[in-house]
Amino acid sequence: MIISHKYKFIFIKIQKTASTSIEVYLSQQCHDGDVITPIRPQVQPHIARNHEGFYNHISASEIKSRIPKSVWESYFKFCVERNPWDKTLSHYYMLSARKGGTLTFERYLAEAKLCVDHSLYTAEKNSSIIVDKIIRYENLLAELSEVFAFLGIPFAGSLNVYAKSEYRKDRRPYNEVYTERQRYIVAKAFAWEVQTFGYNFET
Repeated sequence: MIISHKYKFIFIKIQKTASTSIEVYLSQQCHDGDVITPIRPQVQPHIARNHEGFYNHISASEIKSRIPKSVWESYFKFCVERNPWDKTLSHYYMLSARKGGTLTFERYLAEAKLCVDHSLYTAEKNSSIIVDKIIRYENLLAELSEVFAFLGIPFAGSLNVYAKSEYRKDRRPYNEVYTERQRYIVAKAFAWEVQTFGYNFET
């Protein structure tokens, strides 16, 4: 998570959406007085600072409650979201790697470890979106370019960071991996995302 007073933005980190890579890039552009939360494991050249009271995947609602109203209302708030079926596979491969490769996809789904985390950018009471922009992972660099240009952040079209990308060894398209039953499990778990953003399995 980043609160940049230099560029007047708040970046909320969503799981498995290249958010760590984005944070590493942004941390190099930020001022010494900006708020940048730690990353575990550490990714160079990211340097956390001024993060007391904040943490890595803190929700927008929590951030709102911990900063001045004027900052929340005037700063540009954004995050990234991803196709649920693709996001789920990426999350599974990360957890499986951390367990030494012993976690099967079936067991992962059965244990309901899915990273359903739209609560990180919505209101607690009614799940209404409370950030200014949700970038689509599927169009990441193009939409980042637009946001960074709006904020005045230097960007040459590449983050030059691929944090946590080493976990996914099977690079087949996600729709070649799922069974019908597995596809349904993800659709049910991510019903809010499917309805809100129009995600579907075929695309």
